[in-house]
Amino acid sequence: MRSLLDRGRTLKTNTRTNKREPEDDNAMAARRKLIAGNWKMNGLKADGLDLASDLAGRLTGAGTVAFDMLVCPPFPLLFPVGDAISGSPLALGAQDCHAKTSGAHTGDVSPAMLTDAGCRYVILGHSERRADHAESDAQVAHKAAAAHKAGLIAIICVGETEAQRDAGQANSVVASQLKGSIPEGATAANTVIAYEPVWAIGTGKTATPDDVKAMHAHIRAELAGKTADPDAVRVLYGGSVKPGNAAELMAVENVDGALVGGAALKADDFWAIATSCR
Repeated sequence: MRSLLDRGRTLKTNTRTNKREPEDDNAMAARRKLIAGNWKMNGLKADGLDLASDLAGRLTGAGTVAFDMLVCPPFPLLFPVGDAISGSPLALGAQDCHAKTSGAHTGDVSPAMLTDAGCRYVILGHSERRADHAESDAQVAHKAAAAHKAGLIAIICVGETEAQRDAGQANSVVASQLKGSIPEGATAANTVIAYEPVWAIGTGKTATPDDVKAMHAHIRAELAGKTADPDAVRVLYGGSVKPGNAAELMAVENVDGALVGGAALKADDFWAIATSCR
Protein backbone atom coordinates (compact mmCIF):
# COMPACT_ATOMS: atom_id res chain seq x y z
CA MET A 1 0.00 0.00 0.00
CA ARG A 2 1.50 3.37 -1.00
CA SER A 3 1.57 6.14 1.59
CA LEU A 4 -0.01 9.54 1.02
CA LEU A 5 3.50 10.98 0.64
CA ASP A 6 4.29 8.53 -2.14
CA ARG A 7 1.13 9.06 -4.17
CA GLY A 8 1.82 10.83 -7.44
CA ARG A 9 5.55 10.16 -7.20
CA THR A 10 7.40 8.04 -9.70
CA LEU A 11 8.39 4.57 -8.53
CA LYS A 12 11.69 2.90 -9.36
CA THR A 13 12.79 -0.72 -9.05
CA ASN A 14 14.99 -1.62 -6.10
CA THR A 15 17.38 -4.11 -7.70
CA ARG A 16 18.06 -5.79 -4.37
CA THR A 17 14.43 -6.38 -3.32
CA ASN A 18 12.86 -6.22 -6.81
CA LYS A 19 10.18 -3.90 -5.42
CA ARG A 20 8.98 -0.59 -6.79
CA GLU A 21 9.94 2.36 -4.59
CA PRO A 22 9.57 6.15 -4.85
CA GLU A 23 12.20 7.74 -7.04
CA ASP A 24 15.07 9.41 -5.23
CA ASP A 25 14.66 13.19 -5.17
CA ASN A 26 18.42 13.50 -5.85
CA ALA A 27 18.03 11.55 -9.11
CA MET A 28 15.19 13.86 -10.12
CA ALA A 29 17.25 16.94 -9.33
CA ALA A 30 20.20 15.63 -11.36
CA ARG A 31 18.19 15.60 -14.60
CA ARG A 32 19.04 18.97 -16.11
CA LYS A 33 16.33 20.42 -18.33
CA LEU A 34 16.88 20.22 -22.10
CA ILE A 35 15.12 22.70 -24.36
CA ALA A 36 15.34 21.43 -27.94
CA GLY A 37 14.18 23.32 -31.01
CA ASN A 38 12.99 21.24 -33.96
CA TRP A 39 13.02 23.62 -36.91
CA LYS A 40 11.48 20.95 -39.18
CA MET A 41 11.47 22.01 -42.88
CA ASN A 42 11.74 25.71 -42.16
CA GLY A 43 14.33 28.41 -42.74
CA LEU A 44 16.83 29.40 -45.40
CA LYS A 45 20.48 30.06 -44.66
CA ALA A 46 20.09 33.71 -43.67
CA ASP A 47 17.11 32.95 -41.42
CA GLY A 48 18.89 30.08 -39.72
CA LEU A 49 22.05 32.02 -39.10
CA ASP A 50 20.16 34.96 -37.61
CA LEU A 51 18.14 32.72 -35.29
CA ALA A 52 21.05 30.54 -34.18
CA SER A 53 23.39 33.49 -33.66
CA ASP A 54 20.76 35.31 -31.61
CA LEU A 55 20.21 32.30 -29.33
CA ALA A 56 23.93 31.58 -28.99
CA GLY A 57 24.52 35.19 -27.98
CA ARG A 58 21.76 35.13 -25.38
CA LEU A 59 22.95 31.85 -23.94
CA THR A 60 26.57 32.97 -23.74
CA GLY A 61 25.60 36.28 -22.15
CA ALA A 62 23.27 34.67 -19.61
CA GLY A 63 26.06 32.87 -17.79
CA THR A 64 24.72 30.14 -15.51
CA VAL A 65 21.30 28.86 -16.59
CA ALA A 66 19.03 26.03 -15.46
CA PHE A 67 18.83 24.32 -18.84
CA ASP A 68 20.70 22.98 -21.83
CA MET A 69 19.65 24.39 -25.21
CA LEU A 70 19.66 22.64 -28.57
CA VAL A 71 18.70 23.62 -32.12
CA CYS A 72 17.95 21.08 -34.86
CA PRO A 73 17.93 22.79 -38.28
CA PRO A 74 17.25 21.11 -41.63
CA PHE A 75 20.21 19.19 -43.11
CA PRO A 76 21.45 21.97 -45.49
CA LEU A 77 21.82 24.38 -42.55
CA LEU A 78 23.82 22.12 -40.24
CA PHE A 79 27.30 23.25 -41.31
CA PRO A 80 26.60 27.02 -41.45
CA VAL A 81 24.63 26.97 -38.19
CA GLY A 82 27.29 24.81 -36.58
CA ASP A 83 29.95 27.33 -37.56
CA ALA A 84 27.83 30.23 -36.29
CA ILE A 85 27.34 28.74 -32.82
CA SER A 86 30.81 27.22 -32.45
CA GLY A 87 32.31 28.03 -29.07
CA SER A 88 28.92 28.82 -27.50
CA PRO A 89 26.92 26.63 -25.08
CA LEU A 90 24.22 26.16 -27.77
CA ALA A 91 24.20 22.55 -29.02
CA LEU A 92 23.52 21.39 -32.56
CA GLY A 93 21.34 18.47 -33.57
CA ALA A 94 19.76 16.92 -36.66
CA GLN A 95 16.23 15.76 -37.39
CA ASP A 96 16.97 12.23 -38.62
CA CYS A 97 19.71 9.88 -39.75
CA HIS A 98 20.14 6.60 -41.60
CA ALA A 99 21.02 3.38 -39.77
CA LYS A 100 23.94 2.66 -42.12
CA THR A 101 27.32 4.39 -42.05
CA SER A 102 27.51 4.79 -45.84
CA GLY A 103 26.31 3.30 -49.11
CA ALA A 104 23.74 3.57 -51.88
CA HIS A 105 21.02 5.36 -49.92
CA THR A 106 20.03 8.34 -52.06
CA GLY A 107 18.84 11.31 -50.05
CA ASP A 108 19.87 9.87 -46.68
CA VAL A 109 22.45 11.09 -44.18
CA SER A 110 24.61 8.90 -41.97
CA PRO A 111 25.29 9.48 -38.25
CA ALA A 112 28.99 10.03 -39.03
CA MET A 113 28.05 12.86 -41.40
CA LEU A 114 26.10 14.48 -38.56
CA THR A 115 29.01 14.32 -36.13
CA ASP A 116 31.23 15.73 -38.89
CA ALA A 117 28.85 18.70 -39.10
CA GLY A 118 29.23 19.27 -35.36
CA CYS A 119 26.02 17.60 -34.17
CA ARG A 120 25.72 16.19 -30.69
CA TYR A 121 22.07 15.11 -30.92
CA VAL A 122 19.68 13.62 -33.46
CA ILE A 123 15.88 13.42 -33.31
CA LEU A 124 14.58 9.98 -34.23
CA GLY A 125 11.11 8.50 -34.63
CA HIS A 126 9.24 11.80 -34.72
CA SER A 127 5.56 11.21 -35.44
CA GLU A 128 5.88 13.09 -38.73
CA ARG A 129 8.60 10.67 -39.83
CA ARG A 130 6.57 7.71 -38.63
CA ALA A 131 3.52 8.94 -40.56
CA ASP A 132 5.08 10.48 -43.69
CA HIS A 133 7.81 7.86 -44.17
CA ALA A 134 6.16 4.83 -42.53
CA GLU A 135 9.02 4.44 -40.08
CA SER A 136 8.60 1.48 -37.74
CA ASP A 137 9.78 1.09 -34.16
CA ALA A 138 12.43 -1.36 -35.39
CA GLN A 139 13.79 1.20 -37.86
CA VAL A 140 13.93 3.82 -35.13
CA ALA A 141 15.83 1.40 -32.88
CA HIS A 142 18.35 0.64 -35.63
CA LYS A 143 18.88 4.35 -36.27
CA ALA A 144 19.30 5.02 -32.54
CA ALA A 145 21.88 2.24 -32.24
CA ALA A 146 23.81 3.71 -35.19
CA ALA A 147 23.59 7.18 -33.65
CA HIS A 148 24.98 5.87 -30.37
CA LYS A 149 27.85 4.18 -32.19
CA ALA A 150 28.71 7.51 -33.83
CA GLY A 151 28.72 9.27 -30.47
CA LEU A 152 25.37 11.04 -30.89
CA ILE A 153 22.64 11.42 -28.30
CA ALA A 154 19.39 10.04 -29.72
CA ILE A 155 16.16 11.86 -28.91
CA ILE A 156 13.63 9.07 -29.40
CA CYS A 157 10.08 10.33 -29.94
CA VAL A 158 6.91 8.55 -28.84
CA GLY A 159 3.25 9.56 -28.67
CA GLU A 160 -0.31 8.50 -29.35
CA THR A 161 -2.88 9.80 -31.82
CA GLU A 162 -6.12 11.40 -30.68
CA ALA A 163 -8.06 8.29 -31.75
CA GLN A 164 -5.77 6.08 -29.68
CA ARG A 165 -6.15 8.31 -26.63
CA ASP A 166 -9.94 8.42 -27.01
CA ALA A 167 -9.93 4.62 -27.18
CA GLY A 168 -8.01 4.40 -23.91
CA GLN A 169 -4.89 3.07 -25.66
CA ALA A 170 -2.43 5.91 -24.96
CA ASN A 171 -0.40 4.05 -22.34
CA SER A 172 -0.20 0.81 -24.29
CA VAL A 173 0.74 2.60 -27.53
CA VAL A 174 3.55 4.54 -25.87
CA ALA A 175 4.78 1.45 -24.00
CA SER A 176 4.92 -0.46 -27.28
CA GLN A 177 6.83 2.36 -28.99
CA LEU A 178 9.34 2.50 -26.14
CA LYS A 179 9.84 -1.26 -26.19
CA GLY A 180 10.42 -1.33 -29.94
CA SER A 181 12.35 1.92 -30.42
CA ILE A 182 14.96 1.88 -27.64
CA PRO A 183 18.04 -0.10 -28.67
CA GLU A 184 20.20 -2.28 -26.49
CA GLY A 185 22.87 -0.25 -24.73
CA ALA A 186 20.69 2.84 -24.21
CA THR A 187 21.69 4.97 -21.22
CA ALA A 188 20.94 8.41 -19.83
CA ALA A 189 24.17 9.59 -21.46
CA ASN A 190 23.18 8.61 -25.00
CA THR A 191 19.37 8.67 -25.00
CA VAL A 192 16.60 11.20 -24.38
CA ILE A 193 12.91 10.37 -24.69
CA ALA A 194 10.45 12.93 -26.08
CA TYR A 195 6.74 12.42 -25.47
CA GLU A 196 4.72 14.23 -28.12
CA PRO A 197 1.02 13.42 -28.24
CA VAL A 198 0.38 13.46 -32.00
CA TRP A 199 -2.90 15.31 -31.57
CA ALA A 200 -1.07 18.23 -29.90
CA ILE A 201 1.69 18.76 -32.49
CA GLY A 202 1.11 21.99 -34.38
CA THR A 203 -2.59 22.00 -33.55
CA GLY A 204 -2.62 24.51 -30.73
CA LYS A 205 -3.98 21.79 -28.44
CA THR A 206 -1.91 20.98 -25.37
CA ALA A 207 -2.20 18.07 -22.97
CA THR A 208 -3.23 19.13 -19.48
CA PRO A 209 -0.56 19.12 -16.75
CA ASP A 210 -2.32 16.12 -15.18
CA ASP A 211 -2.24 14.24 -18.51
CA VAL A 212 1.44 15.06 -18.95
CA LYS A 213 2.27 14.04 -15.38
CA ALA A 214 0.51 10.70 -15.77
CA MET A 215 2.15 9.88 -19.11
CA HIS A 216 5.62 10.91 -18.03
CA ALA A 217 5.31 8.77 -14.89
CA HIS A 218 4.20 5.90 -17.14
CA ILE A 219 7.21 6.43 -19.42
CA ARG A 220 9.57 6.59 -16.44
CA ALA A 221 8.24 3.26 -15.19
CA GLU A 222 8.50 1.70 -18.67
CA LEU A 223 12.15 2.72 -18.97
CA ALA A 224 13.08 0.22 -16.25
CA GLY A 225 14.69 -2.71 -18.00
CA LYS A 226 15.05 -0.78 -21.26
CA THR A 227 17.89 1.52 -20.20
CA ALA A 228 20.81 1.03 -17.84
CA ASP A 229 19.80 3.97 -15.62
CA PRO A 230 16.07 4.68 -16.11
CA ASP A 231 15.79 7.24 -13.33
CA ALA A 232 18.46 9.42 -14.95
CA VAL A 233 17.05 9.45 -18.50
CA ARG A 234 15.60 12.82 -19.51
CA VAL A 235 11.99 12.76 -20.72
CA LEU A 236 10.89 15.82 -22.69
CA TYR A 237 7.37 17.02 -23.45
CA GLY A 238 6.44 18.32 -26.90
CA GLY A 239 3.19 19.45 -28.44
CA SER A 240 2.30 23.14 -28.83
CA VAL A 241 4.72 24.26 -26.12
CA LYS A 242 4.82 28.06 -26.06
CA PRO A 243 5.78 30.88 -23.69
CA GLY A 244 2.28 31.03 -22.23
CA ASN A 245 2.23 27.42 -21.01
CA ALA A 246 5.92 26.56 -20.66
CA ALA A 247 6.36 27.37 -16.97
CA GLU A 248 3.40 25.21 -15.97
CA LEU A 249 4.52 22.30 -18.15
CA MET A 250 8.19 22.48 -17.11
CA ALA A 251 7.14 22.34 -13.45
CA VAL A 252 5.36 19.00 -13.91
CA GLU A 253 7.05 16.04 -12.23
CA ASN A 254 9.19 13.96 -14.61
CA VAL A 255 9.17 16.65 -17.32
CA ASP A 256 12.85 17.22 -18.02
CA GLY A 257 12.51 19.79 -20.78
CA ALA A 258 10.71 20.36 -24.06
CA LEU A 259 10.91 19.48 -27.73
CA VAL A 260 9.62 22.66 -29.34
CA GLY A 261 8.36 23.09 -32.90
CA GLY A 262 6.79 26.33 -34.12
CA ALA A 263 7.88 28.44 -31.16
CA ALA A 264 11.50 27.39 -31.77
CA LEU A 265 11.52 29.52 -34.94
CA LYS A 266 11.21 32.76 -32.98
CA ALA A 267 14.16 33.66 -30.76
CA ASP A 268 12.06 35.56 -28.21
CA ASP A 269 9.54 32.71 -27.84
CA PHE A 270 12.17 29.96 -27.65
CA TRP A 271 14.20 31.91 -25.12
CA ALA A 272 11.10 32.56 -23.00
CA ILE A 273 10.33 28.83 -22.97
CA ALA A 274 13.88 28.02 -21.90
CA THR A 275 14.04 30.62 -19.16
CA SER A 276 10.78 29.31 -17.68
CA CYS A 277 12.85 26.39 -16.35
CA ARG A 278 13.62 26.64 -12.66
